[in-house]
Amino acid sequence: MKKLLASFILGLGLLSAGSMSLAQAPAPAETTAAAPAAEAAAPAAPVAAPADAAAAPAAATAEAAPAAPAPKLDSGDTAWMLTSTLLVILMVIPGLALFYGGLARSKNMLSVLVQVFVIFALITVLWAVYGYSLTFAGEGQFFGGFDKLFLKGIAPDTLSGLLPTIPEYVFVAFQSTFAAITVALIVGSFAERIKFAAVLIFAVLWFTFSYIPMAHMVWGGGLLGKDGALDFAGGTVVHINAGIAGLVGAYMVGKRIGFGREALTPHSLTLTMVGASLLWVGWFGFNAGSAGAANGAAGLAFINTILATGAATLSWLAGEALHKGKASMLGAASGAVAGLVAVTPAAGFVGPMGSIVMGLIAGVICLWGVGGLKKMLGADDAFDVFGVHGVGGILGAILTGVFASQNLGGTGGLAPDTFAMGAQVWIQTKSVLLTIVWSGVVSFIAYKIADLLVGLRVSEEAEREGLDITSHGETAYNR
Repeated sequence: MKKLLASFILGLGLLSAGSMSLAQAPAPAETTAAAPAAEAAAPAAPVAAPADAAAAPAAATAEAAPAAPAPKLDSGDTAWMLTSTLLVILMVIPGLALFYGGLARSKNMLSVLVQVFVIFALITVLWAVYGYSLTFAGEGQFFGGFDKLFLKGIAPDTLSGLLPTIPEYVFVAFQSTFAAITVALIVGSFAERIKFAAVLIFAVLWFTFSYIPMAHMVWGGGLLGKDGALDFAGGTVVHINAGIAGLVGAYMVGKRIGFGREALTPHSLTLTMVGASLLWVGWFGFNAGSAGAANGAAGLAFINTILATGAATLSWLAGEALHKGKASMLGAASGAVAGLVAVTPAAGFVGPMGSIVMGLIAGVICLWGVGGLKKMLGADDAFDVFGVHGVGGILGAILTGVFASQNLGGTGGLAPDTFAMGAQVWIQTKSVLLTIVWSGVVSFIAYKIADLLVGLRVSEEAEREGLDITSHGETAYNR
């Protein structure tokens, strides 16, 4: 066993060292755009008039540059974005629901499933009513505008302004899934002891005042996007945002009865493994779909999603084996999610070898996040939302500023000609800090309002009996 473990660790070390030394040459000139914006078709270069004066007695006149082509629907891009939207839905229902459901105790299984399921339904409706408009219809620093409330002005043949080769309805649908999964992620922090009504009240408030402004600031032309922050598919908007909300919720709802004294073990790691697998598959729509088209950026994001996830799984298991002497199925699933989280902001900006290094780092750091850091914080983050999504999101966002460098095989971000690693890391750090503060403040207020209206926590008797029966009147398993 010791020889096997030593060989495993040595292999990981060599892989990490090799990844750094084999960092690829900068990616080809196809400009990668952060989600949700895709690269616009560049106008053709002006055709210079012949320079040879002898060819004509008169001085040659340069030909006028042709006008940029009008936006035109591309069936390939549209098909890819429809597929990506379905993949992200698969991440939430059933992927995330099963991942969390397996981690819960059997008496709370359905409560977790219904919270994730209903949040998805609720947020997608709110997205169409006002979320899309407040995120993408204006140019304010923190919020958009009201021009597209109730999807006003959008028709089947309307093309997206940000992704001009797909119908705007497809873009609306794709972005609705991002909003829904972000809110659903938070469920894992306060699971097994919160009132269902409180979950819904919090979801509406937090979606409106945390998710929407963060998405607008990064992707909708707001403060962070203008500052040059790189977030390809949601490191700040999704993962740090949800991770901080989860941590605040864990503090405010309080610890589960028996936390720290009893073994609150998952009831089905089989379901958790199935859920993690669905998350991994669905994440290809999440990351590669954020390219906005079936192009080279999507291909780069696709391979990076495979590699970072695999690397994080291996490094998590290596750390777990060193610490506990055994590698676990839960560790493999958690490591995979950690890698997926870390590569999310970087997927279209870093090279494949950079994504491997990011995954290796994320696996070990997030293992510490759900262990040592969790003990330091003293919060009952039931399913480690902060330890994986918060810590992994922070790590991924900052490392994006490093590995996006063309010297390390990256694309150079949104402005390759002027990219500077130090400056970009500082921009990334500022975006992380703003996300932490914004989400933390909004989350605290949203939980307080829910507490005042209906109360956050179920009674001790209801918690001991289980939320499946006491909150929903049914059980996951008939015995």
